[in-house]
Amino acid sequence: MTWGPIVVGVDGSPEAAGAAKLGYRIARAAAANCDLVHATPDAWAPFTAVGDPKQVEETQRLQLVVARHRVTEALRGNVAPELLERLDVRLGPAAVVLQDAVRERGAGLLVLGGKHHTALERWLGGSTSSDVVRTADIPVLITRGAPTAIRRILVAADLSAAARPTLALAERFGRLVGAELRVLTVFEPLPVLPDVPPMDPSSYYGLSQELLQRDIWPLIRIQQSEKIVRHGMVVETLLREATEWSADVLVVGSHGKGWAQRILLGSVTERLLKDLPTSLLVAPVAAQVPAERRSLAETAAP
Repeated sequence: MTWGPIVVGVDGSPEAAGAAKLGYRIARAAAANCDLVHATPDAWAPFTAVGDPKQVEETQRLQLVVARHRVTEALRGNVAPELLERLDVRLGPAAVVLQDAVRERGAGLLVLGGKHHTALERWLGGSTSSDVVRTADIPVLITRGAPTAIRRILVAADLSAAARPTLALAERFGRLVGAELRVLTVFEPLPVLPDVPPMDPSSYYGLSQELLQRDIWPLIRIQQSEKIVRHGMVVETLLREATEWSADVLVVGSHGKGWAQRILLGSVTERLLKDLPTSLLVAPVAAQVPAERRSLAETAAP
């Protein structure tokens, strides 16, 4: 399977420059094209129905020219000149523009520069990264800073059907960039539920370990990959392991299946996007896992 074109969503920020640099290196390794796409809000959209169409069209054209100049000047010197020459600038919400660009090109990877947002900013408008990941049908790489190399990839594999596409993506990406893989599974503490007799923890963890060895570990094709199990809360454990191991990329799966679940995304992925301990590669699980397939975790649940 080929990667296809690599699309990088950019603006005038340093994070976008870092994403463009990494996207370009990945595209060269994959022998694929790399295209920069910028979305600028259409300030004149409300006037389309009531204003003079020619005037609105001319104003929008000028807005695109200004946006292209601003982004080009901000990225100049940090991004390959040939990428800036092909910069695709469009009017509209970033998530919509990027999805359209990905679809038109048949892209195999979308790269974005990760940014930290305040709680108020997330509440008011969310973030482009979250909006894109919620609806993406291809892998999305959210970069942290400007990584010069990718040598270590940490993969989060749970006991659900999401493990298969997540591991497959991690292995493909690892082979492409020449990185070593560490596969991490986190067993969370048993929840305490009212009016439900507690399950013996040793039995629960024993069954989970059995499912892991029977159904998840065999999915790993790169035999030299390290496989580890940790006990604790998932997000905190992933953050700690990524930091302590100095992972360059953390690979996780997006668990949303239907529209409502995509809007909610998933608490683990959402929190990782917010904290961004390292660059984050998200596998589009919803596009690959049949909705009717029960998770392995449900089998282990009391």
